[in-house]
Amino acid sequence: MDVKQQILDALPYTPPFHFVEEIVALTESGLTGTYRLKVDEYFYQGHFAGNPITPGVIITEIAAQIGLVCLGLYLLIKDGKGTDFLPTFTEAHVHFLKPVLPGTKLTVISEKDYFRFNKLKCKVKVFDENSNLVCEGYLSGFIAPKTV
Repeated sequence: MDVKQQILDALPYTPPFHFVEEIVALTESGLTGTYRLKVDEYFYQGHFAGNPITPGVIITEIAAQIGLVCLGLYLLIKDGKGTDFLPTFTEAHVHFLKPVLPGTKLTVISEKDYFRFNKLKCKVKVFDENSNLVCEGYLSGFIAPKTV
């Protein structure tokens, strides 16, 4: 099985909270992936009625699912540990630079800062489809074994 598909299959998310569409590139030092926001996403219903924009917490979650969780799963696969793990988001330091509208395709570029003892810290940048930087910062998480 293709490693990109193995990562996508291992993600512990389902709609409407699954924000990874495609893994474009991955190495041990970083990952690039995409997600296109649907115009009928549940969170647009009440977020600035009549003039919806994507909540920052959702953009952060997209960056975390793509840039942190997918990269973490890849690193575990490369270490021969498999994908039977549950990611825990522990810290975010992000700056928002531009609003993101419904229907926008986001590209997340993640660079590994460190990965030790299943703790991962990454620098992430989020771009819209016009290559505008909409968000950047650092995300951290811990990948723990799944419990029964």
